Amino acid sequence: MSLLRALVGIVRSARHAPRLAAELVPGDDVLLDAPDERLSPALVAAALGDPEPAAKLLATTRDAGEWEDRDRYVTRLATFAYSRGDWLTRWLAAAPGDPDALLVTAQLAVRRAWESPARGERLRELAPLVREIAGEAPHDPVPWRLALDHARGAHAGHAVFESLWEQAVRRSPHHYGCHVAALKYLSAQWYGSHRAAFDFAEQAADDAAPGSLVGALPVRAAYDGLRVPQGPDGAVPAARIDRAVRRALALSADFPVGDPWPAEVRNLLAYVLVERARWAEAWEEFGRIGPYATSFPWGAARGAVRGDPLLGFLAARDRTRGELAHRTPLRGPGPGRTGRGGPGGH
Repeated sequence: MSLLRALVGIVRSARHAPRLAAELVPGDDVLLDAPDERLSPALVAAALGDPEPAAKLLATTRDAGEWEDRDRYVTRLATFAYSRGDWLTRWLAAAPGDPDALLVTAQLAVRRAWESPARGERLRELAPLVREIAGEAPHDPVPWRLALDHARGAHAGHAVFESLWEQAVRRSPHHYGCHVAALKYLSAQWYGSHRAAFDFAEQAADDAAPGSLVGALPVRAAYDGLRVPQGPDGAVPAARIDRAVRRALALSADFPVGDPWPAEVRNLLAYVLVERARWAEAWEEFGRIGPYATSFPWGAARGAVRGDPLLGFLAARDRTRGELAHRTPLRGPGPGRTGRGGPGGH
Protein backbone atom coordinates (compact mmCIF):
# COMPACT_ATOMS: atom_id res chain seq x y z
CA MET A 1 0.00 0.00 0.00
CA SER A 2 2.83 2.41 0.74
CA LEU A 3 4.20 1.96 -2.79
CA LEU A 4 0.73 2.50 -4.25
CA ARG A 5 0.27 5.70 -2.26
CA ALA A 6 3.66 6.93 -3.41
CA LEU A 7 2.85 6.24 -7.05
CA VAL A 8 -0.54 7.96 -6.77
CA GLY A 9 1.13 10.94 -5.13
CA ILE A 10 3.58 11.24 -8.01
CA VAL A 11 0.74 11.20 -10.53
CA ARG A 12 -1.20 13.81 -8.54
CA SER A 13 1.85 16.06 -8.38
CA ALA A 14 2.48 15.72 -12.10
CA ARG A 15 -1.12 16.64 -12.87
CA HIS A 16 -1.71 19.49 -10.46
CA ALA A 17 1.67 21.17 -9.87
CA PRO A 18 1.81 22.98 -13.25
CA ARG A 19 -1.71 24.33 -12.79
CA LEU A 20 -0.85 25.55 -9.30
CA ALA A 21 2.34 27.19 -10.54
CA ALA A 22 0.33 29.18 -13.07
CA GLU A 23 -1.79 30.70 -10.30
CA LEU A 24 1.00 32.72 -8.69
CA VAL A 25 3.40 35.46 -9.70
CA PRO A 26 6.38 33.88 -11.51
CA GLY A 27 9.48 33.58 -9.36
CA ASP A 28 11.44 35.97 -11.57
CA ASP A 29 8.84 38.68 -10.89
CA VAL A 30 8.87 38.39 -7.09
CA LEU A 31 10.37 41.45 -5.38
CA LEU A 32 12.18 41.41 -2.05
CA ASP A 33 11.38 44.29 0.32
CA ALA A 34 10.04 46.39 -2.54
CA PRO A 35 9.75 50.09 -1.59
CA ASP A 36 6.40 51.79 -2.05
CA GLU A 37 5.79 54.65 -4.46
CA ARG A 38 6.78 57.26 -1.85
CA LEU A 39 10.01 55.66 -0.68
CA SER A 40 11.28 54.54 -4.08
CA PRO A 41 12.20 58.04 -5.39
CA ALA A 42 13.98 58.82 -2.12
CA LEU A 43 16.11 55.68 -2.43
CA VAL A 44 16.94 56.40 -6.06
CA ALA A 45 18.02 59.92 -5.16
CA ALA A 46 20.05 58.65 -2.20
CA ALA A 47 21.85 56.25 -4.55
CA LEU A 48 22.87 59.33 -6.54
CA GLY A 49 24.07 61.08 -3.37
CA ASP A 50 21.07 63.40 -3.02
CA PRO A 51 19.42 63.37 0.45
CA GLU A 52 16.75 65.97 -0.27
CA PRO A 53 13.90 63.59 -1.28
CA ALA A 54 14.51 61.47 1.84
CA ALA A 55 14.54 64.61 3.99
CA LYS A 56 11.27 65.82 2.48
CA LEU A 57 9.64 62.39 2.85
CA LEU A 58 10.47 62.03 6.53
CA ALA A 59 9.52 65.64 7.26
CA THR A 60 6.14 64.98 5.63
CA THR A 61 5.50 61.88 7.73
CA ARG A 62 6.50 63.76 10.89
CA ASP A 63 4.30 66.77 10.16
CA ALA A 64 1.33 64.60 9.16
CA GLY A 65 1.72 62.14 12.04
CA GLU A 66 2.07 59.20 9.64
CA TRP A 67 3.84 57.13 12.25
CA GLU A 68 3.58 53.70 10.66
CA ASP A 69 4.93 54.92 7.33
CA ARG A 70 7.57 56.97 9.12
CA ASP A 71 8.82 53.93 11.03
CA ARG A 72 9.13 51.86 7.85
CA TYR A 73 10.88 54.64 5.97
CA VAL A 74 13.38 55.34 8.75
CA THR A 75 14.26 51.65 8.94
CA ARG A 76 14.61 51.27 5.16
CA LEU A 77 16.68 54.42 4.79
CA ALA A 78 19.01 53.31 7.58
CA THR A 79 19.34 49.91 5.89
CA PHE A 80 20.26 51.64 2.64
CA ALA A 81 22.79 53.84 4.44
CA TYR A 82 24.39 50.74 5.95
CA SER A 83 26.22 50.08 2.70
CA ARG A 84 25.80 53.43 0.92
CA GLY A 85 25.98 56.26 3.44
CA ASP A 86 27.43 59.20 1.50
CA TRP A 87 24.00 60.77 1.12
CA LEU A 88 23.36 60.58 4.87
CA THR A 89 26.75 62.15 5.62
CA ARG A 90 25.91 64.95 3.21
CA TRP A 91 22.50 65.43 4.84
CA LEU A 92 24.02 65.69 8.33
CA ALA A 93 26.67 68.14 7.11
CA ALA A 94 24.01 70.40 5.59
CA ALA A 95 21.58 70.14 8.52
CA PRO A 96 23.39 68.83 11.63
CA GLY A 97 20.37 69.36 13.88
CA ASP A 98 17.73 67.88 11.57
CA PRO A 99 15.65 65.48 13.72
CA ASP A 100 15.00 63.15 10.80
CA ALA A 101 18.65 62.90 9.81
CA LEU A 102 19.55 62.24 13.44
CA LEU A 103 16.86 59.57 13.73
CA VAL A 104 18.12 57.71 10.65
CA THR A 105 21.67 58.03 11.98
CA ALA A 106 20.64 56.59 15.35
CA GLN A 107 18.75 53.74 13.69
CA LEU A 108 21.85 52.92 11.66
CA ALA A 109 24.13 53.12 14.71
CA VAL A 110 21.88 50.80 16.73
CA ARG A 111 21.82 48.27 13.90
CA ARG A 112 25.61 48.28 13.65
CA ALA A 113 25.91 47.89 17.42
CA TRP A 114 23.50 44.92 17.35
CA GLU A 115 25.74 43.20 14.81
CA SER A 116 28.92 43.81 16.82
CA PRO A 117 30.49 40.98 18.87
CA ALA A 118 30.55 43.55 21.71
CA ARG A 119 26.85 44.30 21.28
CA GLY A 120 26.01 45.14 24.89
CA GLU A 121 28.94 47.51 25.28
CA ARG A 122 28.34 49.21 21.93
CA LEU A 123 24.66 49.70 22.68
CA ARG A 124 25.36 51.15 26.10
CA GLU A 125 27.67 53.68 24.46
CA LEU A 126 24.73 54.76 22.27
CA ALA A 127 22.36 55.24 25.21
CA PRO A 128 22.86 59.05 25.47
CA LEU A 129 22.16 59.50 21.75
CA VAL A 130 19.03 57.34 21.85
CA ARG A 131 17.73 59.10 24.97
CA GLU A 132 18.33 62.51 23.46
CA ILE A 133 16.51 61.73 20.23
CA ALA A 134 13.55 60.17 22.05
CA GLY A 135 13.38 63.00 24.56
CA GLU A 136 13.12 65.56 21.79
CA ALA A 137 10.16 63.83 20.13
CA PRO A 138 7.02 65.09 21.89
CA HIS A 139 4.61 63.29 19.55
CA ASP A 140 6.67 60.84 17.49
CA PRO A 141 6.64 57.18 18.66
CA VAL A 142 9.39 56.07 16.26
CA PRO A 143 12.34 57.23 18.42
CA TRP A 144 10.70 55.40 21.31
CA ARG A 145 10.43 52.23 19.23
CA LEU A 146 14.15 52.61 18.62
CA ALA A 147 14.68 53.12 22.36
CA LEU A 148 12.76 49.89 23.05
CA ASP A 149 14.95 47.95 20.59
CA HIS A 150 18.05 49.52 22.09
CA ALA A 151 16.98 48.68 25.65
CA ARG A 152 16.44 45.02 24.81
CA GLY A 153 19.94 44.64 23.44
CA ALA A 154 21.45 46.66 26.28
CA HIS A 155 19.89 44.27 28.85
CA ALA A 156 17.63 46.91 30.39
CA GLY A 157 15.59 45.71 33.34
CA HIS A 158 11.81 45.41 33.33
CA ALA A 159 11.28 48.73 35.12
CA VAL A 160 13.33 50.62 32.51
CA PHE A 161 11.55 48.88 29.66
CA GLU A 162 8.11 49.55 31.12
CA SER A 163 8.98 53.24 31.43
CA LEU A 164 9.99 53.39 27.76
CA TRP A 165 6.86 51.49 26.75
CA GLU A 166 4.68 53.95 28.64
CA GLN A 167 6.26 56.84 26.74
CA ALA A 168 5.84 55.05 23.41
CA VAL A 169 2.14 54.22 23.75
CA ARG A 170 1.41 57.69 25.11
CA ARG A 171 2.44 58.98 21.70
CA SER A 172 0.69 56.30 19.64
CA PRO A 173 -1.29 53.58 21.44
CA HIS A 174 -1.63 51.37 18.35
CA HIS A 175 1.83 51.75 16.83
CA TYR A 176 2.80 48.40 15.29
CA GLY A 177 6.57 48.83 15.55
CA CYS A 178 6.46 49.62 19.26
CA HIS A 179 4.25 46.59 19.88
CA VAL A 180 6.66 44.34 18.01
CA ALA A 181 9.56 45.75 20.04
CA ALA A 182 7.71 45.02 23.28
CA LEU A 183 6.76 41.54 22.13
CA LYS A 184 10.41 40.72 21.40
CA TYR A 185 11.38 41.82 24.91
CA LEU A 186 8.68 39.59 26.40
CA SER A 187 9.57 36.57 24.25
CA ALA A 188 11.16 33.40 25.59
CA GLN A 189 14.25 34.19 23.54
CA TRP A 190 14.84 37.34 25.62
CA TYR A 191 13.40 38.32 29.00
CA GLY A 192 10.00 36.69 29.13
CA SER A 193 8.25 33.47 28.19
CA HIS A 194 5.89 32.10 25.57
CA ARG A 195 2.96 32.69 27.90
CA ALA A 196 3.91 36.30 28.59
CA ALA A 197 4.42 37.00 24.88
CA PHE A 198 1.08 35.47 23.87
CA ASP A 199 -0.78 37.20 26.71
CA PHE A 200 0.60 40.55 25.59
CA ALA A 201 0.01 39.89 21.88
CA GLU A 202 -3.55 38.69 22.34
CA GLN A 203 -4.49 41.61 24.57
CA ALA A 204 -2.96 44.06 22.09
CA ALA A 205 -4.86 42.41 19.23
CA ASP A 206 -8.11 42.64 21.21
CA ASP A 207 -7.53 46.37 21.73
CA ALA A 208 -6.26 47.09 18.20
CA ALA A 209 -7.91 49.67 15.99
CA PRO A 210 -9.83 48.25 13.00
CA GLY A 211 -7.41 47.41 10.18
CA SER A 212 -4.33 47.86 12.37
CA LEU A 213 -1.52 45.36 11.84
CA VAL A 214 -1.40 45.04 15.63
CA GLY A 215 -4.38 42.73 15.13
CA ALA A 216 -1.94 40.15 13.75
CA LEU A 217 0.53 40.45 16.63
CA PRO A 218 -0.30 36.97 17.99
CA VAL A 219 1.02 35.36 14.81
CA ARG A 220 4.33 37.07 15.55
CA ALA A 221 4.25 35.37 18.96
CA ALA A 222 3.45 32.11 17.18
CA TYR A 223 6.51 32.55 14.97
CA ASP A 224 8.70 33.06 18.04
CA GLY A 225 7.15 29.98 19.62
CA LEU A 226 7.97 27.88 16.57
CA ARG A 227 11.53 29.20 16.44
CA VAL A 228 12.15 28.56 20.16
CA PRO A 229 10.01 25.46 20.83
CA GLN A 230 10.90 25.11 24.53
CA GLY A 231 10.74 28.29 26.59
CA PRO A 232 10.95 28.70 30.36
CA ASP A 233 7.29 27.69 30.55
CA GLY A 234 7.53 24.79 28.09
CA ALA A 235 6.16 24.56 24.57
CA VAL A 236 3.42 26.74 23.13
CA PRO A 237 0.04 24.93 23.04
CA ALA A 238 -0.92 24.18 19.44
CA ALA A 239 -4.37 25.64 20.06
CA ARG A 240 -2.84 29.01 20.87
CA ILE A 241 -0.83 29.02 17.64
CA ASP A 242 -3.90 28.08 15.63
CA ARG A 243 -5.93 30.85 17.29
CA ALA A 244 -3.21 33.32 16.29
CA VAL A 245 -3.36 32.02 12.73
CA ARG A 246 -7.13 32.54 12.59
CA ARG A 247 -6.74 36.15 13.66
CA ALA A 248 -4.05 36.80 11.06
CA LEU A 249 -6.02 35.11 8.28
CA ALA A 250 -9.03 37.32 9.04
CA LEU A 251 -6.89 40.45 9.01
CA SER A 252 -5.11 39.49 5.79
CA ALA A 253 -8.43 38.87 4.06
CA ASP A 254 -9.42 42.49 4.75
CA PHE A 255 -6.63 43.83 2.50
CA PRO A 256 -6.56 43.62 -1.31
CA VAL A 257 -4.53 40.86 -2.94
CA GLY A 258 -1.02 42.07 -3.73
CA ASP A 259 -1.24 45.04 -1.35
CA PRO A 260 2.31 45.96 -0.29
CA TRP A 261 1.21 47.46 3.04
CA PRO A 262 0.48 44.18 4.92
CA ALA A 263 3.22 42.27 3.04
CA GLU A 264 5.39 41.49 6.07
CA VAL A 265 2.43 40.25 8.12
CA ARG A 266 1.29 38.10 5.20
CA ASN A 267 4.80 36.67 4.72
CA LEU A 268 4.97 35.91 8.43
CA LEU A 269 1.57 34.23 8.31
CA ALA A 270 2.60 32.13 5.30
CA TYR A 271 5.72 31.04 7.16
CA VAL A 272 3.70 29.88 10.17
CA LEU A 273 1.16 28.11 7.95
CA VAL A 274 3.97 26.22 6.19
CA GLU A 275 5.50 25.24 9.53
CA ARG A 276 2.07 23.99 10.65
CA ALA A 277 1.64 22.03 7.37
CA ARG A 278 -1.56 23.92 6.57
CA TRP A 279 -0.89 23.72 2.87
CA ALA A 280 -4.17 24.95 1.36
CA GLU A 281 -4.23 28.06 3.56
CA ALA A 282 -0.54 28.68 2.97
CA TRP A 283 -1.12 28.53 -0.78
CA GLU A 284 -3.97 31.00 -0.47
CA GLU A 285 -1.74 33.33 1.52
CA PHE A 286 1.05 33.15 -1.05
CA GLY A 287 -1.57 34.24 -3.57
CA ARG A 288 -2.46 37.25 -1.43
CA ILE A 289 1.22 38.16 -1.04
CA GLY A 290 1.60 38.48 -4.80
CA PRO A 291 5.06 39.75 -5.74
CA TYR A 292 5.92 41.21 -2.31
CA ALA A 293 8.33 38.94 -0.46
CA THR A 294 9.96 40.29 2.70
CA SER A 295 13.33 39.53 4.28
CA PHE A 296 11.63 38.73 7.56
CA PRO A 297 10.93 35.86 8.13
CA TRP A 298 12.36 34.09 5.09
CA GLY A 299 16.02 34.65 5.92
CA ALA A 300 15.69 31.82 8.43
CA ALA A 301 13.31 29.66 6.40
CA ARG A 302 13.95 26.10 5.35
CA GLY A 303 15.67 26.09 1.97
CA ALA A 304 17.11 29.56 2.43
CA VAL A 305 20.75 30.31 1.84
CA ARG A 306 22.29 32.60 4.42
CA GLY A 307 21.79 36.15 3.20
CA ASP A 308 19.20 35.12 0.58
CA PRO A 309 15.68 35.41 2.03
CA LEU A 310 14.20 35.56 -1.47
CA LEU A 311 15.37 32.00 -2.05
CA GLY A 312 13.80 31.05 1.27
CA PHE A 313 10.48 32.55 0.16
CA LEU A 314 10.52 30.80 -3.21
CA ALA A 315 11.56 27.47 -1.64
CA ALA A 316 8.66 27.65 0.82
CA ARG A 317 6.25 28.53 -1.97
CA ASP A 318 7.50 25.64 -4.11
CA ARG A 319 7.25 23.27 -1.17
CA THR A 320 3.67 24.35 -0.53
CA ARG A 321 2.78 23.83 -4.18
CA GLY A 322 4.29 20.35 -4.15
CA GLU A 323 2.57 19.32 -0.93
CA LEU A 324 -0.79 20.63 -2.08
CA ALA A 325 -0.50 19.00 -5.51
CA HIS A 326 0.46 15.72 -3.86
CA ARG A 327 -2.70 15.82 -1.73
CA THR A 328 -5.19 16.94 -4.39
CA PRO A 329 -7.32 14.03 -5.72
CA LEU A 330 -6.82 13.03 -9.32
CA ARG A 331 -10.52 13.56 -9.90
CA GLY A 332 -12.22 16.44 -8.21
CA PRO A 333 -11.93 20.21 -8.02
CA GLY A 334 -8.73 21.77 -9.28
CA PRO A 335 -6.27 22.76 -6.60
CA GLY A 336 -6.93 26.41 -7.22
CA ARG A 337 -10.50 25.84 -6.00
CA THR A 338 -9.81 23.84 -2.87
CA GLY A 339 -10.28 26.77 -0.51
CA ARG A 340 -9.46 26.69 3.15
CA GLY A 341 -11.28 23.45 3.75
CA GLY A 342 -9.65 21.65 0.85
CA PRO A 343 -6.95 18.99 0.80
CA GLY A 344 -3.99 19.81 2.94
CA GLY A 345 -5.93 22.12 5.22
CA HIS A 346 -5.47 21.86 8.94
